[in-house]
Amino acid sequence: MATVGQWIEGARPRTLPNAVAPVIAGTGAAAWLGEAVWWKALLALVVSLALIVGVNYANDYSDGIRGTDDVRAGPLRLVGSKVASPRAVLTAALVSLGIGAAAGLALAIVSQPWLIAVGAACIAGAWLYTGGSKPYGYLGLGEVAVFVFFGLVAVLGTQYTQALRIDWVGAAAAVAVGSLSSAVLVANNLRDIPTDRESGKITLAVRLGDPRTRVLFHVLLAVPVVAALVLVLATPWCAAGLLALPLAVRASAPVRKGLGGRDLIPVLRDTGLTMLVWSVAVAAALAFG
Repeated sequence: MATVGQWIEGARPRTLPNAVAPVIAGTGAAAWLGEAVWWKALLALVVSLALIVGVNYANDYSDGIRGTDDVRAGPLRLVGSKVASPRAVLTAALVSLGIGAAAGLALAIVSQPWLIAVGAACIAGAWLYTGGSKPYGYLGLGEVAVFVFFGLVAVLGTQYTQALRIDWVGAAAAVAVGSLSSAVLVANNLRDIPTDRESGKITLAVRLGDPRTRVLFHVLLAVPVVAALVLVLATPWCAAGLLALPLAVRASAPVRKGLGGRDLIPVLRDTGLTMLVWSVAVAAALAFG
């Protein structure tokens, strides 16, 4: 029987900024249009948090029953470490995804009903990442999916449900947040290259190899810097996004130094913090600038 602490660790709290930051950035973009709606932002936050916890538990379940997580350098996996049964982890995944679906349905009904189809695609993407007979996470497409779902869809979806329109400001914020979300996954998969290659999980990092994966990480980390400078065209206050630069430098250090294994775990935390600080700073600039 897994403890409460193990269930929390299994939910992968280091990835929660991937859920929070898009909603903050999207709400800032809606505020730029003069249409921020706080209760819709809270509903979007519930959707985003529930989906990322659901995908994390679903990933734990699917990788665990395949044996992918039997040997790993990263944080605890519930099924792989056998502290929780596959059935229990699957139930946790379905409950989380169900909460996200319910909140998303409510948000779509009060915004635009066609968004229900977008929500269904998000839930399918969450499950098929490592679930099903041909999981796209095993084909090197995980980073692309994260960029789309936790970048473009999450940021622009948050802006759209509040303002009922999107603009180039929201798009720039979405690209920046999506890049940082993808960078979190790149760092995670960089750490797991040896074990993923052995287990047959062909991630993008496995395809690229260690050196090129490190280059990709730094490219993704640079995108929000460029985005902040582009957003200065909207309001000079968006230069506040550069406040995240010291955290980005700290996140890049272990990758730049060629470290691996457990030494890369702090990179996930620092990249997530970079994303949060960037999103808060830019959202505040858009709302009050």
